[in-house]
Amino acid sequence: MIQTDILIIGAGPTGLFAVFEAGLLQLKCHIIDALPQPGGQLAELYPKKPIFDIPGYPSVLAGDLVTNLMEQIKQFQPGFTLGETAETIEKLEDGTFIVTTNEGTQHHAKAVAIAGGLGTFEPRKPILKDIEFYEKEDRGVDYFVKDPEKYRGKNIVIAGGGDSALDWSIFLSNVANSVTLVHRRNEFRGALDSVEKVQELKNAGKIKLVTPAEVVGFNGSERITAVDIEVNGARMKAECDYFIPLFGLTPKLGPIANWGLEIEKNAIKVNNALDYQTNIDGIYAIGDVNIYPGKLKLILCGFHEATLMCQSVYNRINPGKRYVLKYTTVSGVDGFDGTRKEAEKAVVKSID
Repeated sequence: MIQTDILIIGAGPTGLFAVFEAGLLQLKCHIIDALPQPGGQLAELYPKKPIFDIPGYPSVLAGDLVTNLMEQIKQFQPGFTLGETAETIEKLEDGTFIVTTNEGTQHHAKAVAIAGGLGTFEPRKPILKDIEFYEKEDRGVDYFVKDPEKYRGKNIVIAGGGDSALDWSIFLSNVANSVTLVHRRNEFRGALDSVEKVQELKNAGKIKLVTPAEVVGFNGSERITAVDIEVNGARMKAECDYFIPLFGLTPKLGPIANWGLEIEKNAIKVNNALDYQTNIDGIYAIGDVNIYPGKLKLILCGFHEATLMCQSVYNRINPGKRYVLKYTTVSGVDGFDGTRKEAEKAVVKSID
């Protein structure tokens, strides 16, 4: 069983920054996320889209913000349970919690912070006959690329027209035997450099581009051997070992909706006058997953909520122990890994 001070559900920017603020208070964090990598929407949906409202950054790419947050929290050595969904929660007599994932992984925490953004993300699935059969037991339909090595030497068909479809087509062109990118339009909604890179790879024969077109059926009795593609009313067959539809993700509150929390408009009600705690003592909700009067779904607001949440958890874990807030510009930062970060001392020199 994984032991931690704060169990954070959601590895988006708010959840990641909570690790830093908890670390300043010497509190250990562990993060659960249903996605296979940290970053939430920023990493999965638009890693190359710029964000303009992060203080101190006139513009920062979503993927770069995630990278910076991961670098910032590295010194506090958070644990991660990725690719799993927090499913059940049990509050023990001592006020601590046991959270179990859909894979049976158990986590014991002194406090729980739900930072699930808009909730758990489920892939938008194309409406195709027998797709449920092929998405099970590695029969050929994948909605996430968890391990690129899985596709080495294989024939891959990717469907989609956004950043994820473009980026994975580019990446897998150097891994797979063949990559076919199918999109229902000729135009792509992705980063310009990604579109241009796909064009270069198409010209070089490393990616086969089929537009405007849609995958309309599967071939293969035990697993996928090919897909049927409709192009301008005509049909063609593309041999493949894996079909990866990347049509984005649908946010849902998921199993958390059954935890006895107060829910309003598919979000979790919190006490914003104090510490963003829910109606259950010891469970907090921060970031886009919560709701309160005047709520703004902005990353910078999530950062603020995470900071106050951590202060509250510190007081909850250490009743009666006074904590004096110190500015990091003065006190520096002591990482769990033994590092010490502090401002350089000014040169001491006498004045005549």
